[in-house]
Amino acid sequence: MPELPEVEVVRRGLHEHVTGRAVAAVRVHHPRAVRRHEAGPADLTARLVDARITGTGRRGKYLWLTLDDGAEALVVHLGMSGQMLLGPVPNENHLRIAALLDDGTTLSFVDQRTFGGWMIADMVTVEGSEVPAPVVHLARDPLDPLFDRDAVVTVLRGKHSEIKRQLLDQTVVSGIGNIYADEALWRARINGARTASALTRRRLGELLDAAADVMREALRQGGTSFDSLYVNVNGESGYFERSLDAYGRAGEPCRRCGAVLRREKFMNRSSFYCPKCQPRPRIRRC
Repeated sequence: MPELPEVEVVRRGLHEHVTGRAVAAVRVHHPRAVRRHEAGPADLTARLVDARITGTGRRGKYLWLTLDDGAEALVVHLGMSGQMLLGPVPNENHLRIAALLDDGTTLSFVDQRTFGGWMIADMVTVEGSEVPAPVVHLARDPLDPLFDRDAVVTVLRGKHSEIKRQLLDQTVVSGIGNIYADEALWRARINGARTASALTRRRLGELLDAAADVMREALRQGGTSFDSLYVNVNGESGYFERSLDAYGRAGEPCRRCGAVLRREKFMNRSSFYCPKCQPRPRIRRC
């Protein structure tokens, strides 16, 4: 699914093209795409029509379009395969929501697997930031200007489970998914099976720095595209896949030491790591 860099690429594209535009019409093609909007499709449509998009925002993997005076926002979650596209839609079979803007542009939500969706929510102030109510439970992400690295290190030091599991916990640090967790762990030379509390503050700080660095690099390359499910607002793929050092490279040589990279099952996903640079923790025997 899209992670922080991919969602931020989409947010930037939307900010450039739709800020200042008013919504002229909306059609919900699939009710599942608005299931998070409890009042239903008709209410969402009525509240969007004539609303003006005044800005954009993102926290972790959620993005939003602020409406009118900023008291409300259209919250978008891309799920596994959601796309926010401007202009013609390549496959209308996967079109879930279409909005016509006042300049004639069509803003479409396309979602093959229908895990994502739209909802309208109130904006609230949390720790000095304006965010939609449904995302207040999310921690700040490493690219947030107010991200408190040392505070997150303190939280991680108190966690007695695998460090990779903690990186994926959006209430601890948001925006990091399976791809960038593996990349950050490889850069920091830490095996994802290591217990978070067993790592020193310095090593945890280095890991968070690695996560921030790899996501900035991915952002500069338009994100990571393994298939056609992630594209930017113009339907273009990102190119960071070519720069991945760990994820998806099982059986290939480590670019740092030459050892053969391994793949292991992890939380219904896969973990990729170097057995030499990132040795698994030793199992204590009684």
